[in-house]
Amino acid sequence: MASDVTYEIGGRSYTGYLADGSGGKPSPGVLVIHEANGLGEHARKKADMLAEAGYVAFAADLYGEVAETLDDAMKLAGPLMTDPDELRARCTGALDVLRRQSNVDSQKLAAIGFCFGGSAALELGRSGADLRAIVGFHSGLKTLRPEDTAAIKAKLLVCLGDADPLIPGEVRDAFMDNVRAAKLDAQMLLYSGVGHSFTNPDAERFGVAGCHYDATADRRSWAAMRVLFDEVFA
Repeated sequence: MASDVTYEIGGRSYTGYLADGSGGKPSPGVLVIHEANGLGEHARKKADMLAEAGYVAFAADLYGEVAETLDDAMKLAGPLMTDPDELRARCTGALDVLRRQSNVDSQKLAAIGFCFGGSAALELGRSGADLRAIVGFHSGLKTLRPEDTAAIKAKLLVCLGDADPLIPGEVRDAFMDNVRAAKLDAQMLLYSGVGHSFTNPDAERFGVAGCHYDATADRRSWAAMRVLFDEVFA
């Protein structure tokens, strides 16, 4: 069962996408956070896939609109990436929508995200949100408040291409140094020769260098997420 859900955060209206695979019984809930262009087909499809696996998935809307060009996407994502409080507030509001669903086990929540959405999921974790797992696919890893990483309660998984020009080795290393210092349970999986946006068949839409779909990395990273979910939701 799937439907659009309209909600408000700070007096502004947003419309997310709920895919309920619970079959009417209490089930884990997974927040899905979109890429920089906004909530589109990619995040909705991933929510549907989670529902097929028996989860209640809510694909959040962090903008209230969808970007049609790369410039528009940067105008929407940029201010949130420089304002952790606002980004965390919008993610928290979306998580609350998921938590309130009648078939969601509120003690079994996770967040996943793609590119910008991976950054957002990590920032949600840094707010101290009660999440069992956070998974970032070709996720941004930088944060303005690395000290807040210690507030993360979730187990972490980030899946990246080692040829991703947007998330180079030094950024990956700094992230792992940060989570290690915070004594978190974290995994980083690297896929050789794989670039950015590898989970999205429409990766080349905006013509950004290094963005290419990779079916193998898409499949393997999703399988790694499923393994982590089996562990944390057991």
